[in-house]
Amino acid sequence: MDLLNGYEEDLLAAAKESKKKAYVPYSKFRVGAAVLAEDGKIFGGCNIENASYGATNCAERTAIFKSVSEGSVNIVALAIVGDNEDFIYPCGICRQVMAEFGEEIIVILENGEGKRKRHTLGELLPHSFTNKDLKEVPRGI
Repeated sequence: MDLLNGYEEDLLAAAKESKKKAYVPYSKFRVGAAVLAEDGKIFGGCNIENASYGATNCAERTAIFKSVSEGSVNIVALAIVGDNEDFIYPCGICRQVMAEFGEEIIVILENGEGKRKRHTLGELLPHSFTNKDLKEVPRGI
């Protein structure tokens, strides 16, 4: 069964629309992302740069944070779009944030030429650190 239930085109459209809003005065590297929640709601996000580069936020996390802040924590899929010929994969921090919501999340990538790839988060971040790792905290530390 396809967890996207026909939402793939809407999800990618939201990611492309979000990419237009990217705030990238330094790198000019625009990225758009969109999250599909289990209830069918879609939340878009763009990358937001900062002169203090460490304060920059990726499009993927922006979309996830919007979803969670609106009460949709059951994430089914996340789409990522860029302008380049190469596919834009989520960075390590974004993968870790995604892992909080499940390794079965479908990640759809679309490059600037309209080519697509699909992965699960589990494929992109095997052996992730999640809440299950916190349940067996060693004593005496």
